Amino acid sequence: MTLRQATALRYQDGQLQILDQRALPGRQQWLTVQSTEHLVELIKSLAIRGAPLIGIAAVLYLAVLARQGLALEALRQTSQVLRQSRPTAVNLMNLLDRINPVLDQGAEQVEAAALALFDEDLALCDAIAEAGLPLIKPGMRILTHCNTGGLPTAGRGTALGIITRAQEAGLGPFVWVDETRPLLQGARLTAYELKAAGVAHRLQVDSAAASLFADGQVDLVLVGADRIAANGDTANKVGTLMLAVLAKHYGVPFYIAAPWTTVDPACPGAGAIPIEDRDGSEVCQLGEQQLAPADTQTYNPGFDVTPADLISGWVTDRGLITDPGAFIA
Repeated sequence: MTLRQATALRYQDGQLQILDQRALPGRQQWLTVQSTEHLVELIKSLAIRGAPLIGIAAVLYLAVLARQGLALEALRQTSQVLRQSRPTAVNLMNLLDRINPVLDQGAEQVEAAALALFDEDLALCDAIAEAGLPLIKPGMRILTHCNTGGLPTAGRGTALGIITRAQEAGLGPFVWVDETRPLLQGARLTAYELKAAGVAHRLQVDSAAASLFADGQVDLVLVGADRIAANGDTANKVGTLMLAVLAKHYGVPFYIAAPWTTVDPACPGAGAIPIEDRDGSEVCQLGEQQLAPADTQTYNPGFDVTPADLISGWVTDRGLITDPGAFIA
């Protein structure tokens, strides 16, 4: 069985391949997942990334192992190992929790369940795009952060999916693209996807965002999410909180776009969201070039959390939500 839409994943003939997003935009490089440890390394190094796609990759790899005849207990242990690979992104836990009950039902059932979750994400992306489309006015100048298109999802994306849907609708959006430190996912991936979609855009350094707001150059901020707590507090790529504070100060609407699989009703709020602490080499080195003295201590969180009271609304596959109380189970 194969996936019914080309994405940053390939699942065919019992193998899982991922498009190495570290190599983009320079080259397209597909890697075959060789082991559980290999997939964990690919997730941690952001070769495969995006909360939805990480979860999908994890369940598809369990299907690979089930087809290889791995014993039930070993499948369950693998699921637990994969669960720890990206602590902030709750989609990973949600999808594993949904496939775990079928791990004892045979390879065909595991594969069918994994492919169904892939197809579900395709539909979720389309639903988010339609729910968010009314937010976009003709010629609107939109600021986005990190990468939220087809690369980190099974479908057209979340925040970027809304923007490309607006382009298709003839609304002519213009996008300010944050470079998104430390791994430049905005510069490398968002600009890459916007160019492919024919959306007008301009890349900016992260620290220039305040000047854009002050000059009245931003009409809307639209970003994704890795976890939405029960009170609406939302974790996203580090730098998002700064944009939310600026948007509040300058009176610019600030919206989150994410599937319901990103909601964690068991998480009460910001303090309960684990934040991944990434290797300092990401900011101290550029390839082999040393940017800072070798013994420099760094603060390199992968994410930050935006309080619900700074968020204008959440665009989900269930529609536009403006009341954070809607996330309480």
